[in-house]
Amino acid sequence: MRLSDPPCRPGRLWLTNARLFDGTGGPVRPAAGILVEDGMIRLVGQAGDGAPDGAEVVDVAGRTVLPGLIDAHAHVFATPPAPAEGAEPLWPDVTAHFLAARLRETLRMGFTTLRDVGSYGDAVVTARQAMRYGAFRGPRLLTCGRIVSATAPGGRFFDGMYREADGPDEVRKAVREQMRRGADFIKIMSTGARSVELEDPRPAQVTEEEMAALVDEAHRLGYRVAAHAEGLPGTEVSIRHGVDTVEHGMYLHRRPDLLDMMAAAGQILVPTLSCYYGVAGLSEDGSHGAWTPPLVELAEHNLVEAGRTLAAARAAGVPIALGHDWQPFSDAAVEVVRMVRHGLSPAETLVAATATAARALGLDEHLGTVEPGKLADLVVVDGDPLAEPAVLRDRTRIWLVLQLGEPVAGQALEAPLSRPATSANARTAAVSRSADHTSAAPRRGTPRTPRPRSPDGPW
Repeated sequence: MRLSDPPCRPGRLWLTNARLFDGTGGPVRPAAGILVEDGMIRLVGQAGDGAPDGAEVVDVAGRTVLPGLIDAHAHVFATPPAPAEGAEPLWPDVTAHFLAARLRETLRMGFTTLRDVGSYGDAVVTARQAMRYGAFRGPRLLTCGRIVSATAPGGRFFDGMYREADGPDEVRKAVREQMRRGADFIKIMSTGARSVELEDPRPAQVTEEEMAALVDEAHRLGYRVAAHAEGLPGTEVSIRHGVDTVEHGMYLHRRPDLLDMMAAAGQILVPTLSCYYGVAGLSEDGSHGAWTPPLVELAEHNLVEAGRTLAAARAAGVPIALGHDWQPFSDAAVEVVRMVRHGLSPAETLVAATATAARALGLDEHLGTVEPGKLADLVVVDGDPLAEPAVLRDRTRIWLVLQLGEPVAGQALEAPLSRPATSANARTAAVSRSADHTSAAPRRGTPRTPRPRSPDGPW
């Protein structure tokens, strides 16, 4: 599985005076120090240990440090504004620029990794490649390519998102085609989408033989499987045949036996509360979509069902990962707020957005916790998300985002253009490198603050 990461930041960086939530489920550590070396976390200690030799120092002044946040269920696309009557029509490629802007904003909000579970056309793989070659900085992207689906009404509604396949042999071919396209995992529609009036959750949308073939082919070749699973028949088929993650699964509280199977097998539930909020018109900003009345009523019902399943899954010991499943995908932290609202503790929810989400992606060896040997994807928050989860939605409170040890976004890098002359000499040297990837001559062991990089630089 490729990470499609930019180069790691060379050198040593010491984050000191941190209030550390490490994602392991342990208590918050006050006055922590974190040594980052060549893009990796090398040491987690105490601020009082002092800066290691040769390290540049960033004093985070008691702010909370978290692992980089992960959205395990994102639909990575952007819709440009519609021109007014008489305005110049949009050029075909303008959408790619809006997608890049949305990806940059997602990184700015502390989400350093996204798992794309279905988008339109080739925009995701194009953006991923552009980031790999340094065109812009955004989250690490994993994608399923096209969603494998039986021939179904959803193929009309989500044109360019599905690869319809019928029969075991055709399903195996569809899996191989996604690998050929550069997919990082495989997604299957075990049921129809409850955002489409023409689709019903019963019966399962795939046969036993089709699901068995898909999981076997993906796992045989080393790829994980995510199953869109809403109605219980499709959910059961998915669980019994060994998918790695169950997406949605809102009726599972009615089948404790299936939850027990998931817990025993380590299969991960991605509850996606935000999609029900969105269709039901319950968005935090008060906006309402143009969904049909039956779908709005269904979404309200499914939100209650999903809340019950979240509680039942937690009680059964099923691993739970955060997945936003709504637009704009850059506002994925709203799912943190909603998971807490529906019964998880803030600490459990943050683990769902870090360590368990990394497991869902198969990247827990590299991401999800602040431990030696992990990649240095870190978020520094000006506040306490354990006491106030909504702080993660406040752009002004995301103080610093590090990706592979590189300070890439955050309030600390967005200093005013002009400052009083009396303070000019008081600014410390930068810890971030300029866009040409060179570093300012450091004063070793001296605290300093980051500065901006060069501007060149279904449901």
